[in-house]
Amino acid sequence: MEFDNTFWATAAFFVFVGGMIYIKVPKTIAGALDGKIEKIQHDLDEAKRLREEAQSLLAAYELKRKEAESEANEIIEAAQEEAVRIADEAKISLEDMIIRRTKAVEEKISQAEAQATAEVRARSADVAVEAARTLLVKQMSEQGDGLIDASIKEVGTRLN
Repeated sequence: MEFDNTFWATAAFFVFVGGMIYIKVPKTIAGALDGKIEKIQHDLDEAKRLREEAQSLLAAYELKRKEAESEANEIIEAAQEEAVRIADEAKISLEDMIIRRTKAVEEKISQAEAQATAEVRARSADVAVEAARTLLVKQMSEQGDGLIDASIKEVGTRLN
């Protein structure tokens, strides 16, 4: 029986496969593949852990953002309330200042009126005194000589 090339190729193939099995190449390949599978599984687990960590960080930052927005809104509301309060206080203070200044101006006007009245009275008194003096001087000039003579005679009669 003669063996042809196909037989020898088939036999070589089986010897090759048998040799590979004998030196445990499939086990080595399976081990390498198992190592790759474990590495991939480890990478997937790590990616899952990182994803969960990122989600928890995202949730924490979202919570902090909401808290910060809430705090900012509270600060804005407090500032608006403070601004309204300050505006009200300023309005009351301005009204009080206007009332005080009005009273001060009214007092100055009253003092000026009183001073003007006093000056008019003093001037009137001066004018009246001057008029009385002028009148007395005039009357004394007209009657003065006669009164002086009469007074001298009266003094003379009394002394005697």
